[in-house]
Amino acid sequence: MTKSQSGTREMLCKVPEITLYFWIIKILATTVGETAADFLNVNLGFGLTGTSYVMGILLVAILIYQFVKLRYVPWLYWLTVILISIVGTLITDNLTDNFGVPLWISTAVFTGLLAVTFIAWYVSEKTLSIHSIFTTRRELFYWAAILFTFALGTAGGDLATEGIGLGYLTGVLIFGGLIVVTTIAFYTHISNAVLAFWIAYVLTRPLGASIGDLLTQAPKDGGLGFSHAVINAVFFAVIVALIAYLTVSGADRPTEEQAQAKRRAWRGNA
Repeated sequence: MTKSQSGTREMLCKVPEITLYFWIIKILATTVGETAADFLNVNLGFGLTGTSYVMGILLVAILIYQFVKLRYVPWLYWLTVILISIVGTLITDNLTDNFGVPLWISTAVFTGLLAVTFIAWYVSEKTLSIHSIFTTRRELFYWAAILFTFALGTAGGDLATEGIGLGYLTGVLIFGGLIVVTTIAFYTHISNAVLAFWIAYVLTRPLGASIGDLLTQAPKDGGLGFSHAVINAVFFAVIVALIAYLTVSGADRPTEEQAQAKRRAWRGNA
């Protein structure tokens, strides 16, 4: 750890390199977030409020540990993402079920909160690139943005698949198709890397939620009726296997020299 000229704590980048593994784990994590929240709430009988308290406390504890670390740690980073996925789902579910807030209002509010977060982040740091998460302040902006992307994705996904009535399979096709379009826009240089990343990141949330609902909801509701416990176990096992591979191989981490070069470049442009 070092200190910048402004006295801000600097670290090695706290997020992984954006590889295919990143997107696979992200989609699996969003699906687990959707199904795990439902499993704890309904199947284990925690109730929406009880589940929200338990997951909220766990998220705060893991976030504190995440902030203490000075570099990217695969298991810790992805555990934080999974917990934020669950809490983001619960925030929207609480607004809808406990407070009667319509999904279109939740979607609009979370869109606004995410926009405000991005504006404040850019005004403060002059970048929204996740490859520049070298300071605690940037990490705070990053995780705030992640939380709002999950809450927005949950609200927007539920609005599309349930509120408007498109159905879960249609939701998978629509959100998956939009991610494909975003990818094409990036590789054809229509969209820059930062914009394409955040669009895809938002879209993977409703995609993962739609996949989770398609697999676990009853056939009469448009799902396939698989057990929440089974889907959670299978997806979580795949996530653990991928994280174990990344931990051993370092496939999603820059070398020490590359990480230091990125930080020097950022400091030179600051």
